[in-house]
Amino acid sequence: MINRLQSFTDHKPRLFGIAYRMLASRAEAEDLVQNTYLRWHALSEDEVLQIREPQAWLVTVISRLCVDRLRVLKRERENYTGPWLPEPMIEVDSQTPELLAEFSSDVSLAFLTMLERLSAEERAAFLLHQVFDVDYPEVAGMLNKTAAACRQLVHRAKERVLQDKPRFQISRDHHRQLLQRFTLAAQSGDLKALNTLFADDAQMIGDGGGKVASVNRILHGVARISRLFHVISRTYPQRMQFVEVSINGEPGLLRFIDGKLDATISIVSDGEKILDLYTIRNPDKLQAYQGMTLPATTI
Repeated sequence: MINRLQSFTDHKPRLFGIAYRMLASRAEAEDLVQNTYLRWHALSEDEVLQIREPQAWLVTVISRLCVDRLRVLKRERENYTGPWLPEPMIEVDSQTPELLAEFSSDVSLAFLTMLERLSAEERAAFLLHQVFDVDYPEVAGMLNKTAAACRQLVHRAKERVLQDKPRFQISRDHHRQLLQRFTLAAQSGDLKALNTLFADDAQMIGDGGGKVASVNRILHGVARISRLFHVISRTYPQRMQFVEVSINGEPGLLRFIDGKLDATISIVSDGEKILDLYTIRNPDKLQAYQGMTLPATTI
């Protein structure tokens, strides 16, 4: 007899990984994982015994739930105020082995943001096949499509996403060093130091969700981005601190103002300059971390 709870617990990390990558929302992913468990728990003993591979059944259920939910979320995000960014996954101890194993480059904010340009079914097929190594016939069964149709979905997704994937792979040490330089420049508001950090065609994407002040459109160019952080430093003199954390598996920063979490900051870099900078200030997306207190030692 299958231990239903243990079987579900064994596969829960994979289910959450699929749901989070599909929906780019921790809260939404947790809801669908719970929904999947309720469906698994509701099966009769005879129905459970007929399931030869519990993982395949669970992945099928959560994949279909995600496709349905993503269609709704995409319509909602069309009316979002300002740029929309994924809900971040924050880990204070960036060296936690479990985190580094689960959240690699395929869940970075940059990558998840690129996935937003895909349809719900393209996103599901692409993630299941490319990230979770599910064969096309299995993907077809999960999405109620033919294997040929799923191949086409993945092909289109690759064309739209992988060609824009960051071309530069930099070490975590280089990533952290650049963040530390940014922290010093952002705290001091030193325009010269800020200007040396960003590529000429750098862009900044800020997500305030219309609930707090943020850039309402993508900010382009080193001069405009540097000027913004110069103004922020003058607005909050001696009131702003930064803490290094892991955000979606990559080195990132938490910005605290007056000891309260204000924003997450993530970057994409070529190893020398910051190419893209992402800031999330929407309090709904930071709600799970608002209880965090400012550490005694900050950057």
